[in-house]
Amino acid sequence: SFVCFPVSGIESLQNRCNICLFMSIVSFNPQDNTQVCITGNGFFKLFKYSEGHLKQMNLQRGEPENYLCHAWLSEEEVICGTDTGKLNLFETGELLWETSLEYRKPHRELGNTTTKEDESLYAFPNCISGVSSGQAFEDNALQQHSVPQISAVAAYSKGFACSPSPGVVLLFEKTVEKELYKESQEVWLPQDLFSTEPKKSGSQDITCICFSPSEETMVVSTSKNQLYMFTMFSTKLEKISYFAYMNFPLHSNSVTGLDMCSWKPILATCSLDRSVRIWNYKRNALELCKEYQEEAYTVSLHPTGFFCLVGFADKLRFISLLYEDMNVFKEFAVKKCRECSFSNGGHLFAAVNGNVIQIYSSITFENVTNLKGHTGKVNDTKIVSCDTHGAVYEWNLLTGKKESECVLKTCAYSSISLTYDAKIIFAVGSDQSLKEISKSLIQHEMPAYDVVYTTVAVSRSGRMIFVGTSLGTIRAMKYPLPQKKDFNEYQAHAGAVTKMTVTSDDQFLLTASEDGCIFIWKVHDKEGGEVKGQELEYAEEVLIMRSDIDEKAIQDLQICLRDLQTESDYELRLKDMYCEGKIKVLEENFTQEINSLKTKYQILEEEKEKQEQQHQVQLSELMDKQAKEVQRLESDSQQKLSIEDEKYQELQVKSQKMEEEYEKQLHHLEESKIKAVAEIKEHYEKKLKHKSVQLEEAKGKIRKQIEAHEEMEKQIYEEGDKEILELKDKYERQLLEEKESNIQLKGEIGVLNKRLNSLQKDLKDRNRDIEEMQLEQQKLQDIIKSLEKEILALKADIKERTETILEKEKLIYDLKMKNQELQNFKFVLSYRIEEFKKQLESRENDIERMKKQISEMEEELEQFRKESTELKLKITQLQQKQKATARENVTKSFLQKQGMETLIKRFKADLHHCASFINDSKKMKDSIRELYTKYVHQSDTVTEEADLQQQYKKQQEYNERHLAVIRKRVMKDKEMHHAAYMRIIEENVSLIKEINDLRQELKVANARVHDLQAALRLYKHKKAIQDTAPTTEPLSSPAVPRLDPQMECENIIEMQQLEILYLRDQIQEKGQSLNCPGSVSLGQKSS
Repeated sequence: SFVCFPVSGIESLQNRCNICLFMSIVSFNPQDNTQVCITGNGFFKLFKYSEGHLKQMNLQRGEPENYLCHAWLSEEEVICGTDTGKLNLFETGELLWETSLEYRKPHRELGNTTTKEDESLYAFPNCISGVSSGQAFEDNALQQHSVPQISAVAAYSKGFACSPSPGVVLLFEKTVEKELYKESQEVWLPQDLFSTEPKKSGSQDITCICFSPSEETMVVSTSKNQLYMFTMFSTKLEKISYFAYMNFPLHSNSVTGLDMCSWKPILATCSLDRSVRIWNYKRNALELCKEYQEEAYTVSLHPTGFFCLVGFADKLRFISLLYEDMNVFKEFAVKKCRECSFSNGGHLFAAVNGNVIQIYSSITFENVTNLKGHTGKVNDTKIVSCDTHGAVYEWNLLTGKKESECVLKTCAYSSISLTYDAKIIFAVGSDQSLKEISKSLIQHEMPAYDVVYTTVAVSRSGRMIFVGTSLGTIRAMKYPLPQKKDFNEYQAHAGAVTKMTVTSDDQFLLTASEDGCIFIWKVHDKEGGEVKGQELEYAEEVLIMRSDIDEKAIQDLQICLRDLQTESDYELRLKDMYCEGKIKVLEENFTQEINSLKTKYQILEEEKEKQEQQHQVQLSELMDKQAKEVQRLESDSQQKLSIEDEKYQELQVKSQKMEEEYEKQLHHLEESKIKAVAEIKEHYEKKLKHKSVQLEEAKGKIRKQIEAHEEMEKQIYEEGDKEILELKDKYERQLLEEKESNIQLKGEIGVLNKRLNSLQKDLKDRNRDIEEMQLEQQKLQDIIKSLEKEILALKADIKERTETILEKEKLIYDLKMKNQELQNFKFVLSYRIEEFKKQLESRENDIERMKKQISEMEEELEQFRKESTELKLKITQLQQKQKATARENVTKSFLQKQGMETLIKRFKADLHHCASFINDSKKMKDSIRELYTKYVHQSDTVTEEADLQQQYKKQQEYNERHLAVIRKRVMKDKEMHHAAYMRIIEENVSLIKEINDLRQELKVANARVHDLQAALRLYKHKKAIQDTAPTTEPLSSPAVPRLDPQMECENIIEMQQLEILYLRDQIQEKGQSLNCPGSVSLGQKSS
C-alpha cells in the first residue's frame, strides 16, 4: 500500500509516478507533523513540509536496499527494516546503527505441551498424512523460507519491536553501551488448536505491530487475518514468551455460508479455510469450531439450533451440534453442494445437486421429491429458486410442480430473498439492480448506481430491505422501494459481501464477506430508536452424548470414592498414630522400670561391698587390739614373774582360758559373717531371678499386645471397607433420590429462567469487570512467578534451619507446655460449645418461624391463583358477549353498506348523465334539481342509520371501558402476585444461605470438639499412666510395685472401641443430614 503527497512544483508528473511505484510506506513524525518519512525499494527519504512544498532533508548514501517497513523512535531517529533481515537506524537521515538478524525457527516444544493441555476441550479429525511426512513437509517449508525478512516494525518508550521471520516478534531495548539497542525477548505466535495442522498456524507472517497508548499490551496482525495480543509486564521475567488470541480464532479465507436459527441467538458460518464455526451474536463469542479435510461451500442451521447442514466438496453432511463438539450424524452423496437450506419448520431440507434440487425429510432422511431447478430458499409449502441464466421459479412441495416463473436472460441472479408471507420475491444479480417480483412479474426495479449487488435480505416485518455490494458496502432501504436514490450506505467489508441474513426479532443484521470477516449490525430507525420487535425467549438446552454423561457420572463417583478413601485413610492414620503413641508410652514405662531395677541392683551390690569392707575393718581392729593386749600382758607378766612367781601358774591358766574364749569368739564371728553374706546373696539372687522372670513375662505380653494390635488393625480395616461399601450404597440411593428431586426442580427452574433474563444484564457488566480483573490477574501472575523463586530459596534456608532445630533436645518441655495449653483450650472450647448450642437453638426457632411464614405465604398465593382464574373466566365470558354483539353489528353494517353502495352507484350514474349537459346551463339546472329531489328526501333513513351508529358506538365504548377496568384489576392482581412471589423467593434464598452458614459453623465446631476430645483422651490416658507409674522406693523394700500389663491392654482396647463407636455415630448422623434437602453438598464434604 502507498500514499502520495504533493511535491514541489518543479518536479514533473513522471518523477511523482516513479516515486509512487517504488514506495512501500509513508509516515508522519509523531512529534513534528511537518516531517514525513518515505521508504521503499531502493530509497529512504525524509521530507519537510514548508510554504506549501515538500523539501528533502537527507541525501541517500551507500548501497540501495529494499526497505519494507519503518518507525519513528524519536524526533530525529527512524528505524528501518529490509527484505534481507537488516535493521538500519537513521538519525537526521544518516546511518547511525546497523545490525543483521537471523532467521528464527519456531519452538516445537510449545506445540506438544499445549496440545496435551487442551486435548480434552476440542476434538479434531486426524490428518490423512503421517507424522513423518508432515514433519518433512514442515522442514522443507522452513528451508524454502529461511531468509530473514523484517515485515513489521513498531516503536515504544523503551525501544522497538520487529518481526524478522514468520511467527516471531523480537523486542529491543535501548542500552548505554556501543550497541544502541539490544535484544531483550522473543515473543512467538501460539499454535491454533482448532486447526488440523496446529504447527502451521505458528508460522504466519506478521504484517503489522502496534502498542496501546499505555504500552501495557502489544497487538499484531498476521497474513491469515488473525489478531494476537501480548501483555508487556512479563517482558523481564522470561526470555521466550507467547502471544494469546485477542478474542478467538477468525476465518482466514472467504466466508461461503452463513445462517441463523430462531430458537437460539447463534449463527453458523463456513469458509474456504475448511472450518465450520458456531457464533453467539448476543454474547459476541465463538461457541464451537471444527476444521475438516475438505472445503465447505454452504451451511444451514436447523430452527432448533441443535443440527446443521454443511455442503462439502465430497458429501453433504448432517451434523449434530453438541456441547463441546460437532458430530457427523448422517452423510448424503451430494458432491459440491453450493446451496442448502432447512424449511421454516425444520421438518424438510433442500440441497442443490448439479441441476437438481433434492428435497429430504430431516426426520427419516428420505428423498421426498426432486426439482429440476437451481439454487434455492426453502419455505414450508413453497420453494423459490434462481439460477445464473436469469430464471426465478416458484415450486409447490406437495405436488413437485412449478407454480410460477419469471425469466430474464440478460441477468445472472446471485441471491434472492422472500418476505415473511412468501408473496414477494426480491432478487439481485449481474445487471446492477434490485428487482421486486410478485405474480410472475417484475413489479419494480431499483438501480444500483454503478455497483453490483451480490446478496439481499428482507426483515421479518417486511419494512426494511438490506443489500450487499461487490465493494463490501451495506445498503439499507425501506419498503416500498423508493423511486429515487434514497437509502443509507455503510462501509464494512474489504471484499464482496457473500451472505446476509436478518435475525427473527429484526434486531440484528448478520453479514459475511470474501475478506473472511463476519459483521453483526444493530438495526435502528432513522429517528435513532431501536426497532421494536417481538422479544424472543431463547432456548438454553444443549445436546450431550450419552458417553459424555456416563464419563461425567463416572468421574463424579470416582471423586466421591477418592474423598471417602482419603477420609478413611486419614482416620486410620489417626488411629495408627494414637496406637503408636500408646505403644511408645508403654515401651517408655517398661524401659523406665528396667532402668530402675538395674539401678537398685547396682545400689545393693555397692551396699554389699561396703558391708564386706566394714567387716574386714572390724576384724583388723579386733586383731590389733588382741595383739596389743597380748604384748601388754607379756610385758606385765615378765615384770611380775620376778615378783609373783607364785601367781604364774594361776595367770597361765587364766591366759589359756582367755585364749580359748577369744578363739571361740573369733570362730563364732567368722561363722556369723559367712551366714550373713550367704543370706544376703540368696536374698538378692532371688530378687534377680524374680525380676528376670518379670522381664520375660513383660516381653511376652508386649509381643501378645503387638499381635493383638495387628489383629485389631486388620479388623478395623475390614470394618472400614464394609462401612465404605455401605456408604457407597447409601450415596447411590441418595443419587437416585437426587435425580428424582432434580426432575421436580426442573419445573421450578422454568420459573427462575425469567429471573435469569434480568440477571443476564448484570452478568454483562460483571463480565466487563472480570475482563479487567483478568488483566490485573495476568500482571499479578508475573509478580507471583518472581516471588515463587524467592520462596524456593527461602524454603531451602528453612529446611536447613529445621534440621538444626530438630537436633535440639527440647521435646519433653514442649510436650508439657502443650498439655497445659490443651487444658486451657479445653476450657475455652467447652464454653464456646455451650454458646454455639444456645445460638443454634435460637436459630432453629427462627427457622421454624420462617417456615410458618412461608406456609402462610403459600396459602395467600393459592388464594391469588383462585382469584386470577375467576377473573379469567369473567374476561372470557365478556369477550364472548362482545364477539356476539360485534357479529350482529357486522351483519347490519354489511347490509347497510350494500344499500349505500347501490345508492352511490345510482348517484354516480345520474351525475355522469348530468355531466353530459355541462354545455347547456338550463338542462344542467334541471338535472341538478332532479338529483336533489331524488336523493335529498332520504334523510329519514340517514338519521335512522346515524342513531343506530350512535347506539353502537355507545355500547362499544361501554364494553371497552368495562374491559379496561377488568384488565387493570387483572394487572394489579398479577403485580401483587408477582411481588409476593418474588418476596417469598428472596426470603427462601436468605433462609437457605443462613442455614448453609449455620451448617458450616456446626461442622467446624464439631470438628474442633472432636479434635479436643481426642486430645483430652490422650492427655487423660497419659496422666493415668503417669499416676500409676512405679516410684523409687527405699533400699529396704524387698519388691517394687508396678502396673499389670493385662489391665493396660484391656484399657487400650476399651478406648479404641469407644472411638470406633463414636466415629460410627458421626457417620450415621452425617448420612441422615445428607437426606435433608438443601444440604447434600455439605453432607458429602463432611463425610
